[in-house]
Amino acid sequence: MLQDRIDSELKDAARAQDKRRLTLLRALKSAVKYREIEKGVALDDTEFLQVIGTMIKQRRDSVEQFTAGGRPELAENESAEIALLEVYLPRQLTDDELAALVQEAVAQTGAKTPREMGAVMKALQPKTQGKAEGKRVSDAVKAALAKP
Repeated sequence: MLQDRIDSELKDAARAQDKRRLTLLRALKSAVKYREIEKGVALDDTEFLQVIGTMIKQRRDSVEQFTAGGRPELAENESAEIALLEVYLPRQLTDDELAALVQEAVAQTGAKTPREMGAVMKALQPKTQGKAEGKRVSDAVKAALAKP
């Protein structure tokens, strides 16, 4: 289970005195615990991956902000944390794999216009969860539905 792996790596980081990894893993455990309290039950691996995805998204936003604000050292720190978190995600879909899934979902739902994007996204969600960032999936669906 993913949570056991995080616990083990947290202990390893503490023993190795790897401050960055230790701080990041503690933040991850905290975010997971917060979500568990919010839901009232222990998280399964899918929900755990959602927490990791949220943390990565937050850090990507921070990288953009720090870069725009002329703080490359802080942007670099956030990028390093993104790399550490991505280790826990499943293999990400390639552009070709994503395009094939989008075409399959468009055919399955019968969507023809951008207004029907919601139905396509709903069909894609289970297949792309944790394997592709939501914005990337959304952009691929928009591109597929924009074609005549």
